[in-house]
Formats: sequence, structure tokens, C-alpha cells
Amino acid sequence: MIIDLPDTTTRKISAALLESKEAFSQATGRVLTLIVVASQDDDVDAIIAATEGAAHEHPARVLVMLAGPKEGPALLDAQIRVAGEAGAAEMVLMRISGELSQHLESVVTPLLLPDTPIVAWWPYAAPADPSEHPIGRLSQRRITDALYDTRSFVLSARRENYTPGDSDLMWSRITQWRGIVASSLEQCPGKQITAARVHGPIDHPSVDIAAGWLADRLGVEIVRSTGGSTHELEQGMFMISSLELEQQDGTVEISVVDSRTIRVSVPGLPDSLVALSRRSIAECLAEELRHLDPDIAYAHALRGLGQLTRR
Repeated sequence: MIIDLPDTTTRKISAALLESKEAFSQATGRVLTLIVVASQDDDVDAIIAATEGAAHEHPARVLVMLAGPKEGPALLDAQIRVAGEAGAAEMVLMRISGELSQHLESVVTPLLLPDTPIVAWWPYAAPADPSEHPIGRLSQRRITDALYDTRSFVLSARRENYTPGDSDLMWSRITQWRGIVASSLEQCPGKQITAARVHGPIDHPSVDIAAGWLADRLGVEIVRSTGGSTHELEQGMFMISSLELEQQDGTVEISVVDSRTIRVSVPGLPDSLVALSRRSIAECLAEELRHLDPDIAYAHALRGLGQLTRR
């Protein structure tokens, strides 16, 4: 069901949500509130698709706040989506303009579910310090996405302003790859890694955070070099084209074969092929919502960004 509420107020939105709960039993049992902060110029359809996909695993009240022009009269247009139109979510799309766009926390606070965790997600441009943003201060977990934040300083901002509770989808995009790396090293126990090289497109933040993770965990020189191409990414290839881990008796290599497969080469063992494909935004978001405690591994990977050698 879709309920359109043009030029409305949070009181009217709350009343409509209560009415929808009485009409649709699946609009109950929400486990968290997900606040999505974006612009009216962003890809709203992509945001809706991602939140609906993640909500299949984490039923939530999703409050999508689309900020518009700061000039002009204060205006709040809302659309409520429940039942079949929102999957397992209870979604409120809000287009906010004028002075209201400067006070998003005042708009969203009356709509928060009581006694449930609050998660904030910036799918595109995010504040340099999410924990200091008014919506970030309301939230136990703050999720950003450096891949779609085109500002040049985004990685340094994530590192310098990290606060427990922060995370980024660039990190969850490589979860499965990190598992393969760890599994590969278990096949050669006791053999020290002396150096490593990570190849991937120069402008892909997941390649950087992967290199930062290795730098922090291994404590050796990690060279972050340019490999692969934007065209390969468009064809669905995994963003980290190859990883070389140097040992005294050879090199462990993990490299992309095609859009669904990578090759793992360990000295003294036959090569193996492992299924791995790029994850959707919905899959990454769902992973982030599984744990609301601070992600210490992500914090350490950010710390490792300062130890990379770029060539």
C-alpha cells in the first residue's frame, strides 16, 4: 500500500503509520530504525531497492530523508510504503526543503521506533565526521559509502574522524575476499609474509581499505598499485584484480579469472578456483545491519591506510 501525504507534518505521518499498522499485520515486529540521508538529486530508486533488499533480513522502519533546496518555504512531502510496496520494511520517503532541510533531526525524531536501535546510512555524500552530524548523534551505527562519495578527501576523512560505530560499505564489499585471503594463508602455516602487493583501479576505495587491512594485520610493506580497469569493473569483475603475498619460498597469489571466479595459487599446491562475485548494495547493507557493535577490524584497516606505499 502507498499513502501519499503532500505538504504534511510529522504528526500526520505518525498517524498514517499507526493506521497502516492496524490494517497490515506485517507492519509490526520491526527490529530497528534505519535513517537514510540523501539528496533529492540522488538515485532514489536505487536507495529504495537497497533498503527493501536489506529489510528481508532485517525488518525495519526505514525513514528516507531527501533534502532539497534550502531556499524557499519549509515543505515536507511524504510517501508511506507498507506491505507489498515495501517488502519487509515499513518505509517513509520524505522530501524536505526550505528551512526544514537544515533541521533533519527535528523532522525524524517523532518517527523513530521506541526501544529499538537506530542506524544512519548515507548512500552518497556523507559528512566528514558522521558521528557529529545531528542524525549521526541519534544513531548507534553510522554507515557511509566511499564508492559513491566522489570527494577526493573521503578516505582521509574516514580515517581521521573515525568514531566507534562508524562503518562503510567499501569494507563489507570485500568481506568474502578477506575470508579467502585468510583461508589461503592457513594453507601455509608458519611461513612469514615479507611483502605484499595489491592491484586494483586507482579510484576504488575497497582496494585501498583491503590494502590498509593487510598493512595493519601483517606489519610489512604493502604496495597499493594500479591494476585492472574501469571497463573490467563495468563487466562485473571483482575490484581487487590481484593480491601477491611474498614468502621466502614463493608467492601466494589471489587473482581474478572472470566475473564469478578467482584463482588461488599457493606454493607447493595445485591452483584452486573459488567462486566470488561483486556484492550488491543490499547485500552489503544487510551485513552491516547484522552487528551494531563497533567494527574494530574496520577501524584497524583505516589505521593501516597510513602505512601504504603507492606505486
